[in-house]
Amino acid sequence: MDLDSKETKRLVLVTGPSGAGRATAINVLEDLGYEAIDNIPLSLIPRLVDGSDLTRRPLALGLDVRNRDFSGEGLLELHAALAERPGWVPDLLYLDCDEAVLSQRYSETRRRHPLAPDETPVAGIAREKVLLEDVRARADILIDTTALTVHELRSALETWFATDTGERLALSLHSFSYKRGLPQGLDMVFDVRFLRNPHWEPSLRSATGLETRVARYIAEDDRYEPFLTRVLDLIRFLLPEAVKEGKAHLSIGFGCTGGQHRSVALTEAVADTLAKDGWTTSMRHRELERRGVPGLDAGRMKRTGA
Repeated sequence: MDLDSKETKRLVLVTGPSGAGRATAINVLEDLGYEAIDNIPLSLIPRLVDGSDLTRRPLALGLDVRNRDFSGEGLLELHAALAERPGWVPDLLYLDCDEAVLSQRYSETRRRHPLAPDETPVAGIAREKVLLEDVRARADILIDTTALTVHELRSALETWFATDTGERLALSLHSFSYKRGLPQGLDMVFDVRFLRNPHWEPSLRSATGLETRVARYIAEDDRYEPFLTRVLDLIRFLLPEAVKEGKAHLSIGFGCTGGQHRSVALTEAVADTLAKDGWTTSMRHRELERRGVPGLDAGRMKRTGA
């Protein structure tokens, strides 16, 4: 499938909490050749997509709580419906940001929050986070702008959305717990529950797969190296084929029982190797994000050759 062909176009739905960088993202996407429209009602999007001169270019649509008919459920339903329409490849892009940083940004600009016009921005930020919780969890691509400069955000968006997709296939690697089901939108899933479980080692139980001692413990399993080698061989074989097909990004998941140790360590190991191979990857550790593990940046990147 060729994303640059007349038959198929890319559609990016840009959302996230107010102040996280949606307007900046829309401007960047416009610079990348997208027809960009901000603050469009959800109800108008199907008619927009069905036919107009805009369909000659990929579309980027900014959506947030300022839209009069906006809701998290409505956005997810729209995304699912667009995925069924021929001729379009929809991506749900979620720009996230730490609440304290969002509050600081509102303080600096002295703007009112759309969900708390007569209260402090903190109240509106909290309400919006709750409203968007399901959207964040099911986003195709998540970029945390908390510590990003405008230039770094532009670079991240170029990685994911540059229209010359031939050499810009971006990988998204996910760790997760089977107890909570598979993340949305995965192209491929590997079950790593057969590997030795650090949960049963008292000194490692509260640690995570991000730590060297946990990764080393898992790697001591005799099955680890043969499994990792075969997984990497398969992925390396498939990546050039995905490029030929015209895919803009590929999502791969690694699941274990709790999503804390084995799936995290495997995700990190695969990301490290593929980055050294020359592929840009981003990682999401779903269960660690839910727990608010310190120092974990959602959607963090391992760039080519990193």
